[in-house]
Amino acid sequence: MMKNQFEMSDFIAGFWRLASWHYSPQQRLSLIEHYLDLGVTTMDHADIYGQLQCEILFGEALSIKPSLRTKIQLISKCGIKPTFESAPERYVNHYDTSEQHIFTSVDNSLTRLGTDHLDLLLIHRPDPLMNADEVALTFKKLQQSGKVLHFGVSNFSTGQFELLQSRLTPMNIQLITNQVEISPYNMTSLHDGTLEQCQQHRISPMAWSCLSGGEIFTSQSAQAIRLRTVLNHIANNHCVKDISPIVYAWINALPSQPKPIIGSGNVQRIKNAISSKSISLDKQEWFSIWEASTGHSVP
Repeated sequence: MMKNQFEMSDFIAGFWRLASWHYSPQQRLSLIEHYLDLGVTTMDHADIYGQLQCEILFGEALSIKPSLRTKIQLISKCGIKPTFESAPERYVNHYDTSEQHIFTSVDNSLTRLGTDHLDLLLIHRPDPLMNADEVALTFKKLQQSGKVLHFGVSNFSTGQFELLQSRLTPMNIQLITNQVEISPYNMTSLHDGTLEQCQQHRISPMAWSCLSGGEIFTSQSAQAIRLRTVLNHIANNHCVKDISPIVYAWINALPSQPKPIIGSGNVQRIKNAISSKSISLDKQEWFSIWEASTGHSVP
């Protein structure tokens, strides 16, 4: 087993909605500093977020105080080509994991973020046309150039992960994460082998959409109503006013040690998420949430 030299913070700051917050450069810088003050040092981006604007906005903020770069681990993702207005040649959303596109995407992300390297690069979505040999060689070239230090994937199945890792192992490169959806509302990754694979490789998955885009709070589906009832009951037992820390505590309890992505620009919501570190759910509480999600008891 190759040793993973990359350490992520327990929680990760997600900036996919940064453009929609309409913050000034100084407000963006203050948000970054709030995250750092709370121990969140890993920052997650993707080339396409905000129609290519989110990395630019983050880079502008970081340029005000460049010394913060040494305190931050920057993550970006590539491989998706949406039909943006700024790319009129694209007439269908598609994936591209070719060497040329990965190189171009990395160079663009470095320019937008105002940095000379990414700490971690992820393939954003599994590409049915992905040539694993080509991607592995591209990763090696990026590592040798110093532009990217570590590599991972996002939303990959266990088979897709193993395919790419099989080509990287001879190059002494280990995929160090799989960024996947994890929440009580969507437990697919708990039952399809993804989290077991992370344990097997001793890597921590990154968890996106932990609060299901707010569905846990607002949806009127039977599943969401069951979850809110149980989450509120457990929150009361732990003297917690908000159910979101209970959701994060449920994710934190997973033995694969997921790193939840907090996609918020609201400091109080960020603090609520991080407060889950002090909440320990017992097994019956944890499985009560599982049961509320599935609508049935364990077999």
